[in-house]
Amino acid sequence: MPLRITRLLSVALISAGLSTVVLAAATQSLTWRGDVVTGNGVVKGMAKAWQVAGHGTLQMQPFNTASGLDAVASGAADIAGSARPSSGSAVDSGLTFTPVAWDGLVLVTSPSNPVSNLTLQQVHDIYFGKITNWNQVGGNDSPMDVFAVASPGDGVEFSLRKLLFGRGSQPVAAPRLYVNTTQLEASVELDPRAFGVTTLSSVAGNPKIKMLHIDGVAPSTSSVASGTYPLFTELYLVTNPSSPNAAAAKDFVDFTQSPKGVAVLRAHDLLPYADGNALVAMDSSRRSRILAAVGAHASAEPTQVASAAPVRPVTPAAVAAASRTAVAATPDLKNVSGSVVAAPELSSIKGVHGDAFTVADASSHGASFAKVTADAYVSFGKVNIAKASAKATKTATVVEKKADAKKLASAATKAAPARSYRVGAGETLYSIARKHGVEVAQIRSWNHLKDNTVRTGQVLRIESR
Repeated sequence: MPLRITRLLSVALISAGLSTVVLAAATQSLTWRGDVVTGNGVVKGMAKAWQVAGHGTLQMQPFNTASGLDAVASGAADIAGSARPSSGSAVDSGLTFTPVAWDGLVLVTSPSNPVSNLTLQQVHDIYFGKITNWNQVGGNDSPMDVFAVASPGDGVEFSLRKLLFGRGSQPVAAPRLYVNTTQLEASVELDPRAFGVTTLSSVAGNPKIKMLHIDGVAPSTSSVASGTYPLFTELYLVTNPSSPNAAAAKDFVDFTQSPKGVAVLRAHDLLPYADGNALVAMDSSRRSRILAAVGAHASAEPTQVASAAPVRPVTPAAVAAASRTAVAATPDLKNVSGSVVAAPELSSIKGVHGDAFTVADASSHGASFAKVTADAYVSFGKVNIAKASAKATKTATVVEKKADAKKLASAATKAAPARSYRVGAGETLYSIARKHGVEVAQIRSWNHLKDNTVRTGQVLRIESR
């Protein structure tokens, strides 16, 4: 997904992805924004230790990598979190990427899935669209629901694709996209056919998610530290040397490698960066070995150039136009080039939420997989629920929270008459929700569904928005 649409999603969804966390009542001294993996694994506990040590306060705005890098580049934040190094883009070029910890990239599915191990070749072929059914890797005869995070610049996605395809911006055959790994993980918990990537630090100890072994090696802190688990990656804190708070930001980054900072990292299943000298030494050979195993080779990232359009007031019409923008990849995945689509910037994020989707055509499965298209869907304001209570209306602004989604669906049920919808061939709960302008959680609640699985011909209850 191009940089401008990524930026639109990043800003528009901060209010819906995760609520802002302020780790002190006092006036803030630094602001951090970035991917939820770095936020939960590194920054959240680190900010508390930083404050206790008397260094000041830090405000957290966890969302995704693209939003963090944009914010630090523009001066809206002092520190960003990223699970990838600089991509060489215009936004990244003026920033300082400092590795602070090592984590494992883990492929995940449901605990009910009998598959427990995949080879690197199989992982590559799943993302390339050659493997589309779990029975092709020793599992049940059921299609794979491949999930990914919307932005190719997302740290976790970028790092995995760099390892498997030699380029972090490589398009993949993932029909369902999410704004960050937190939302992806939530869907994996609900879908027995799910497949996606997140990190060891994010799901270690979560009984609702199964981490798959790679070539017989289980992901763990020790297998990452030894390098026997091949999909290890750095986590970065990113600063802007031109920022007025550059010195304080650097002090915070340095704090992560102090004894107190190292203790925080280890408590979150992370390896402090300084303890990974062996990983640095083997990184180049490891990358070459993975690419050789899957039959790929390294290639340069496409240059991304951001528009210099000024921030301006946003209108529903402007976002509707952006929603209809389709970004098509080149027919040949081996020679894909980057593209940038200008999208309206937002001066306010109040009451804004959205979702990202990809749509792969029928030829996208099997060895002939050739095309991935994507568009952004953003809606404004609170859901219009006639005569709903003020409490239920308020919860509509944070629809990703399960409790709030249930309240929202309940209020909608009381406020509007129901209608029936018959599931067509090839439709998913996601495409149906998008078609009717409602949330997946609402459809699940209205129909008492336990997961995101629907059958062709199934009749669903749909409420009006």
